[in-house]
Amino acid sequence: MKKTITTDMAPHALGPYSQGVEVNKVLYCSGQIGIDPQKGKLAGVSVVEQAKQALQNIKAIVVADSLSVADIVKVTVFMTNIADFSKVNEIYAEFFKDAPLLPARSAVGVQALPAEAKIEIEAIAAKHC
Repeated sequence: MKKTITTDMAPHALGPYSQGVEVNKVLYCSGQIGIDPQKGKLAGVSVVEQAKQALQNIKAIVVADSLSVADIVKVTVFMTNIADFSKVNEIYAEFFKDAPLLPARSAVGVQALPAEAKIEIEAIAAKHC
């Protein structure tokens, strides 16, 4: 069965897509940029501020599907400046510090992102069997 996951604790989609879709106990979260859902704009200009907010947006979608950060199994990070990798790693490590296992991850350098964001993060989470 397939269901759409939506929460006001993450920004509404900027286009024709869902915040998250669950299929067979696996949640696919759409890429999140660092938009503060209460303000409707980027949480800041730095990659650190935007990464923190993007991860909080992912967490909000995961929690809306009755999951936790510990259930995230795969993350893809898109950055407009791959030189920011070490800064993002620090934020990422802090975000997953209580997870018993770190998720698999890919990092990709891109030319541009929506809303002039510096980072976009997407995630896959799985419910316990």
